[in-house]
Amino acid sequence: MIRQVFAFSGVLSPAPGERGSRVLVEHALGLARPSGGARPDGPVRLCYVPTAVGDDPSAVAAYQRVFGSRSDVDLSVLRLFPKPSVPDVREFLLRQDVLLVEGGSVVNLMAVWRAHGLPEVLRECWEAGVVLAGSSAGSLCWHVGGPTDAWRDQLDPFTDGLGLLRHSNGVHDDLTDQPRRETYRRLVASGALPAGYATEEGVGLHYVGTELAEAVTMRPGAQAWEVRPDGAGGCLERRLDPRPI
Repeated sequence: MIRQVFAFSGVLSPAPGERGSRVLVEHALGLARPSGGARPDGPVRLCYVPTAVGDDPSAVAAYQRVFGSRSDVDLSVLRLFPKPSVPDVREFLLRQDVLLVEGGSVVNLMAVWRAHGLPEVLRECWEAGVVLAGSSAGSLCWHVGGPTDAWRDQLDPFTDGLGLLRHSNGVHDDLTDQPRRETYRRLVASGALPAGYATEEGVGLHYVGTELAEAVTMRPGAQAWEVRPDGAGGCLERRLDPRPI
């Protein structure tokens, strides 16, 4: 089975007329049907996982409005509040083609997942060929970690991700309300985070196995970056020039 992760920075504030993060979700769906058409045995089975926003009903409703009536997508939702919404979480997740993890608090996300034994189940899904995808916290979680404001308004290093990918991850690298770009590079330079990849809004990272296969973007000019320590207390960065989608 091909092990795939699609980790992206969603567009938090689309410009007028701009395509939103749905484009990136569609790309994740396409990874489950590489021939371009519907799966031979039916629609793509997409499971939305809103743990990082506390299973917010409005977030669930938004995905149901977009994907709930489509014939080429079989949408389901895994809720964990106040208890799992399905009788057998492992069996349910292994039946899916794509798991889409919502952004929000990566700290709360990982705490709840661990309480329910999901790290082992999600690794099993990955190894079985289920596409693991998500934005923001749903991007960080597959990595070792990255900068987060889940504890306070300032950015701190989070290193308690699933670690399926032994890289760090910086999301929303171009936002100006917080020094995300500078903080991520400082944390990598100091060794607080391992080397990894950063994405600006609208950019996604497609991993095959544990290696980055390509970066893609739905926003013209938006970039992805490889960031690693230089061995002298600083860091080196390399622009990846994402492929437009």
